[in-house]
Parts: sequence; structure tokens; C-alpha cells
Amino acid sequence: MALPIIFTIDDDPQVLRAIARDLRSHFREGYRILSTTSVKEALESLLDLKNKGETVAIFVSDQRMPEMEGVDFLQKAREFFPEARRVLLTAYSDTDAAIKAINSVQLDYYLMKPWDPPEEKLYPVITELLDDWQDSYRPAFKGIKVIGYQFSPKSHEIKEFLSGNLIPYQWMDIELSQEAKELLKLNNIALKELPTVVLEDGSCLCSPGIPLVAEKIGLNPTIRNTVYDVVIIGAGPAGLAASVYGASEGLKTLLVERRSPGGQAGTSSRIENYLGFPNGLSGSELTRRAITQATRLGAEILLPRSVSEICQKDGYKKVMLDNGEEINTHAIVITTGVDYRKLETQGISDFTGAGIYYGAAMTEAAAFRDCDVFVVGGGNSAGQAAMHLSKFAATVNIVIRKEDLSSTMSAYLIDQIAKRENIHILACSEIKQATGNGRLEELCIGNLISGENALKKANALFIFIGAKPFTDWIGLDIIKDDKGFLETGRDLKAHDNFKKIWKHDRDPYLLETSCPGIFAAGDVRAGAMNRVASAVGEGSMSISFVHKYLAEV
Repeated sequence: MALPIIFTIDDDPQVLRAIARDLRSHFREGYRILSTTSVKEALESLLDLKNKGETVAIFVSDQRMPEMEGVDFLQKAREFFPEARRVLLTAYSDTDAAIKAINSVQLDYYLMKPWDPPEEKLYPVITELLDDWQDSYRPAFKGIKVIGYQFSPKSHEIKEFLSGNLIPYQWMDIELSQEAKELLKLNNIALKELPTVVLEDGSCLCSPGIPLVAEKIGLNPTIRNTVYDVVIIGAGPAGLAASVYGASEGLKTLLVERRSPGGQAGTSSRIENYLGFPNGLSGSELTRRAITQATRLGAEILLPRSVSEICQKDGYKKVMLDNGEEINTHAIVITTGVDYRKLETQGISDFTGAGIYYGAAMTEAAAFRDCDVFVVGGGNSAGQAAMHLSKFAATVNIVIRKEDLSSTMSAYLIDQIAKRENIHILACSEIKQATGNGRLEELCIGNLISGENALKKANALFIFIGAKPFTDWIGLDIIKDDKGFLETGRDLKAHDNFKKIWKHDRDPYLLETSCPGIFAAGDVRAGAMNRVASAVGEGSMSISFVHKYLAEV
């Protein structure tokens, strides 16, 4: 953590060197000493320090400066760091101005020049002021800040992207945070320019798109190789496992992800049945470990980048990106997983990102402390979300169409939910309508048995109603089942047009699609088990088939 700052300013370089030298010799263990002769430079530095999350403990300013008097500078400095102590350096003739400043700028002390010896005239004064300042000092968050409205879909999109990519950030609700209001004022940012992202270097991005945010935080590396051995499309558990094994076995491996790594598993608050973790682990922790492992072994990761299509040309497979770039590769593993299925109910689309969320329980849970929230869905993802939300919300209501959770949710989760007093099951029920003014405020809940409808106050709704495969973008002659999942291996032979497409002497490998050298693993594959462990297993296994295919070409 960066040390607090003692900031000194004096237009006389000799005096400035002397005060900075004395302060540094005595306080350098606990504070950084910054100094300048220019008021303009000082004010620019203060804005930069504020945006970066730095902290100034004391300002020491000369009174007689040509650009601005010391009293006026301290008044300006107070706008940036109101809690900092203020000391004025004065000559004997300036004492009247110093005394007036005690009231006008709440001056803490005026120090006569010269201050020799510092052991008697400087250090005791500064030490006492620092001790007083430390009593109320709370370290500021140092890192990326996101300023916006809680119920803004674009704010939610940026928060979800950062959290999904394991980037620490501080969320600042403009309606609740005084610090957020001050940052906007100091940077001359209008409310219409929200959401604003304040980066670690102090620069600001006003209403940015995700690609720009990714570029500024270093998530857009360039493609380093002309040709890859294998390109993996999708960074869920299957894709991450394929990356680890591909890189560890010496293949030139590139992982492409359109949003954030981890897939749906990455948003899980707790995975309790994954082998080797008896106490469970969060999806984000599993994702972090896997990314670290893959990059350490040499895999390249490109995100956020969407693949628009796959084609074959000049003996290579080409992966076409949404920005027009082309990637040449010998083999492809498709691990794009599934998307949350949309709830087609009146009002849902109106408040998506403004109180209604698909997944996102980890990102938004803290914003609904002591509120009434609803979860739609009876699977494990819904149960894990409900358990996490119950740590913050006053009540969590799980809306399901069936009589109970026994047929759709793991027993350990059902037991945990039963013991949590603020979680309630609304069985044989469905959402009829969502209403509100700019944000979700009420839900109409229908009982499927009695036919009665009830209007419920709702601060948030989290939707987990199953998933559909993300395969609409896939062309070529790749066979899918009637739900859009990719068919692989021996199951391909059941399709009438298989023999028209497959022209190799051998049969397709176990995870191979109807296009030789293109494999599928994880939830996107027809017949997959929809478990994290099985996805990891399939992703790992796909690389062995990639090796077999590469030996043929």
C-alpha cells in the first residue's frame, strides 16, 4: 500500500529543498514527501493524486508565491483532500495573514521561517498534526473506480465485465456516494457522461464501451503467432482446461473469449462438489487459478473478442473475429458453452440491467442489502445464487413452477436453503409481469394451481431458467441437434446428411464434430453432463484428439 503524502510547495527552490530535506529525513519511514515550486503543477498533481486514490496527510505551503498566495492555494487544496492538515510557511510580516487564515481556510498551523533547529521548531509540530490526522485516516481504495447509477444497464455491463475478468474495482453509486460527486466535480464530468471509469493512472473514461475498457486495462493483447496449432473458442471450464493441456503439451495455443473467462461456472458463488476442494470454492477462484495456470504454461488469451465465423482456406482453418482479424490454425476446439435462456414475460426486458439480471448474483448482491429479492429457477445455479444473496438481502424468494426443488437441485443445496431463515420457496408459481419506474419495483406472481395473482414489492430479480447453446454463429457443415447443441463422435452417424459431409476414411473422434479437426467440449456439446468436472474432463480430453488430428495433416 502506498504511503500517505506530505505535500510541500514554495516558489523559492532553496527554501523548498530545505523543507523537503528536513521532512524527508524525519518522516520518510511513514510518508512520501512531494514538492514543487509551481502552483499550476501542484493543482494538476492534486487532481491526478485524487483520481489515483492517493492520500495527502499534510500540505505545507509558502504564503508569498507569485502565482497564488499560500492561503488561496490551501483553500484550493482543501477541495481535493479536505481531511489533510494545512500548514502555512510565513515570514514575520505575514503573521496577520496567517492568523486570518486560521478561520478562513481552517489553517492548522503557521510556521515561521527559518525553522532552525527542526528538532525543536518543525518536527514536534508536524508530528502532532500527523498524529491527529491518523486518528481519522482511513486508506482510500487504490485502483479502478466505476461511477454510475445503480440501475443503469451500462453500469451493470461494465461491473459484470470487470468482475468476470477478476479485475478489482470500487463501485460508486452517484446517488449515494459523496466521494463520487466530488470526483465528477473535480474532473468536470457531467451526469450525462456516466458511467465513468476512473483508471489506476488517474485518467477517466466517460460512458465507455467494453472494448475500450478492455484495451485500457490491458486485456487486449495482440495476436503473437501467424499460425496456431489449436485455437480454443470459449473460456469456460472446458476451454480453460483445454488451454492448460494444450500449452503444457507444447502446442501453440490461443484461447478466445467474447466476454469474461469462467463461463456460467465463473459466476457461481460456491461450487461444493468439485473434486479436491472439500470446503468448496467460488467460480471466480476456480477461474483465477485456471487462468494463472494456462498463462504460466504459455497459452495466449484474447478477450473480449467474439468469433464471427469459422472457415477453411489454403489448408488452414481460419477463425474470423468481430473486428475483422483472421487467425490461422490447424485445429479448433469449440467450448462456447451456453447462454442464459431469456424470460419472455411482460416488463422483463424493460428492466434488464436495472433490477433484473441474468446470473450476476455475485456482481450485484451487495447493492441489495436489506432488500427484497427474487430468484427464478430451481437448478443448482439458482440455489447457489439464493444462498449468496441471503447474506445481504432481507428476504430471498425462489420462484419455481414445480411443487419443490427435489427433482432439479442437488440435495446438499436443498438442505442449506431449508436452514436459511430468510429464503422462501414460492412453489407452483411463475412471474406474470414486472413493473417499475426506471427500475424494477414490483413483480406480479401467479399461482399455477389457484390461478390467483399477487403483487409483490421487488428490489431485484435474478433469472436462472436454463440455458441454450451459443452456436448460432457456427456455419460450415457442422451438424447440430434440434436444440442447437453440437453433435460429435459416433452420434454423428445417426444424421442423414453425415455421409454427404464426412469424407474421411476414419470415423470421427469422440469429441470431433462433422468438420475434421474441429472439436467440441463442455456444455455446448450434445449429450454433455452439464457439470464443471465433466466440462474440465472433456476440455482436457479434446487435446488428445487434437494431437491425433495434427498427426494426420
